[in-house]
Amino acid sequence: MTTTQPVGERRVVANVLRGSIGNLVEWYDWYVYAAFSVYFAKSFFPKGDSTAQLLSTAAVFAVGFLMRPLGGWALGRYADKFGRRSALTLSVTVMAAGSLLIALTPGYQTIGIAAPILLLLARLLQGLSVGGEYATSATYLSEVASTGKRGFYSSFQYVTLVAGQLVALGVQIILQQFLNNAQMNNWGWRIPFVIGAAAALIVMWLRRSMDESEHFEAEVEAERDPAASSAGANQPARGSLRMLLQYPRECLLVIGLTLGGTVAFYTYTTYMQKFMINTSGISKSTVSWINFIALLVFVVLQPLAGALSDRVGRRKLLIFFGVAGTLLTVPIMTVLAHTKNPIAAWALMMGALVIITGYTSINAIVKAELFPTKIRALGVGLPYALTVAIFGGTAETIALSLKQANHESLYFWYVAGCIGISLLTYWFMRETSSGSAIDADAAATDDISLTKADTSASGPDRDLATARP
Repeated sequence: MTTTQPVGERRVVANVLRGSIGNLVEWYDWYVYAAFSVYFAKSFFPKGDSTAQLLSTAAVFAVGFLMRPLGGWALGRYADKFGRRSALTLSVTVMAAGSLLIALTPGYQTIGIAAPILLLLARLLQGLSVGGEYATSATYLSEVASTGKRGFYSSFQYVTLVAGQLVALGVQIILQQFLNNAQMNNWGWRIPFVIGAAAALIVMWLRRSMDESEHFEAEVEAERDPAASSAGANQPARGSLRMLLQYPRECLLVIGLTLGGTVAFYTYTTYMQKFMINTSGISKSTVSWINFIALLVFVVLQPLAGALSDRVGRRKLLIFFGVAGTLLTVPIMTVLAHTKNPIAAWALMMGALVIITGYTSINAIVKAELFPTKIRALGVGLPYALTVAIFGGTAETIALSLKQANHESLYFWYVAGCIGISLLTYWFMRETSSGSAIDADAAATDDISLTKADTSASGPDRDLATARP
């Protein structure tokens, strides 16, 4: 069996699980910041009104996003040159360092301006880590998945991404049961960061024993072939920016695919918690439960939608998100702003999450199917991270700024407009599951391997025939 032939389904599941566990921990560490910012804002910033303090933590949250393009470039390049497993191990190590720094940093009242500076440094490390994690995990899960089930298996990237947020909310709910508000504000918020740092160190050890992507191994093996080396002598290096520049259309597609999806995702998930507290006027503990239950259902939806894309195609799900998100975001957010009933608030949030599922469940595989193995991690990671940094990372800051200026409703239209722009991309793009670059690379490598096998098998016969009198 060649290195790119289909492996047993059991091994595929094992690889997906091992890749996903680390993804969950990374995103738990990333989302703990957002989930607990309502508690630690007073610790890191000078006294002021709650919206101003939240705005300060949101600004640091946004600055963390600015490191994601650097992470997408550095770790994406690393993954394309040295392997997906090594890059995934490195990314979770950096995340552990960022979480531990937040957990151990004293407050503003103790060390003054050094407190927000250290918080910023920690968030920059986390941004670097997450920027590389998305690219490499999307690539890894897409490559280890079996043909015909790539949508289903790659959807587990967002299963674990959202599960990380879910675990962060779960830890928040548990702490709220045992600690009062003063304790949470003073020291309780440090506990989830300690948990995240410890879990990341465990995952770092686990990832060292992961199987490498067979697509990557096949690419490296193909480059060692003398004929392939001679043909590619003038080609840019694998995983380089020069190589990426050979795929400008695919890079633009990733940007168009991501723009509306990232703004909607951070609005419907991360910002929704603060929106319900500050605008709807629902208590913090009740909002935690609303978010927890809604995200739990959202996690279940991901593999269902991913499997559906294997049957009907990716493009139809993206168009569903684009149309529904453009038309319904403003009504959902407007009604939610005046809703104090927890059940009604949950139903509205759930409606928004059903809409965004059309994007989240398949965005990883759609992007991975655009690029060949030699540039896949960097191609998926860098344009995605740039778009997320510009639009996703600023979503919460824009929302809070408009609220402070008493024009919060303008933000609803901003989200709908971003989704509308992406809808144009979905409408005119091709169906990526047909003519997938992942399947094309696998078929090409199999052909090369079969040719090599035939040559080596016939070689001795030819030698014997020549030696006969």
